[in-house]
Amino acid sequence: MTDAVHPPKYEVFDVPAMTNTDNKGFVRPVQEYRETSYGLYMSRTADHAKFNHMQTWLLPALGLRANIFHFTEGHRPGQRLYIDVGRFRGPDDAGRWHATDWYLDLVDVPPRPLELIDVDELFDACSAGLLSTADAQEAVFVATRALVGAADHDHRVQDWLDAQVGDPLTWLDFER
Repeated sequence: MTDAVHPPKYEVFDVPAMTNTDNKGFVRPVQEYRETSYGLYMSRTADHAKFNHMQTWLLPALGLRANIFHFTEGHRPGQRLYIDVGRFRGPDDAGRWHATDWYLDLVDVPPRPLELIDVDELFDACSAGLLSTADAQEAVFVATRALVGAADHDHRVQDWLDAQVGDPLTWLDFER
């Protein structure tokens, strides 16, 4: 087990308040929320050293959170989507959405196949009792479904996501 073992990351997307509370408790203003029958889109600025803007689609039925990070020069060239695996729910009675990250991530750098990362974090969290076996099994199932689905779409992850939700996922200034 590594020293970096941590509980699952949890975030709140407060649509009425137009804020996003990250896993460290920082509350950030959101520029745009868009709710659909299949998920929630968010666009906000970021005060991160490697990127200055982020866009997110929470897709509860898929167990995925698709992200586009607008990186500053020299960081992650070629990365299009960064996809978190987890439990995503909403809206609750107060109009908030909730995200629990189950450690596994998928990185989309076209035209290469999706890359599955952070498997070690999933195993470490399970060993430490921070994630149930059922949630870990679901995380592996979700990641495998995404890997196979993207491969079936010639590694065009966006096309697979669009087909799964039945509508094109739209992004700010994003071209396929």
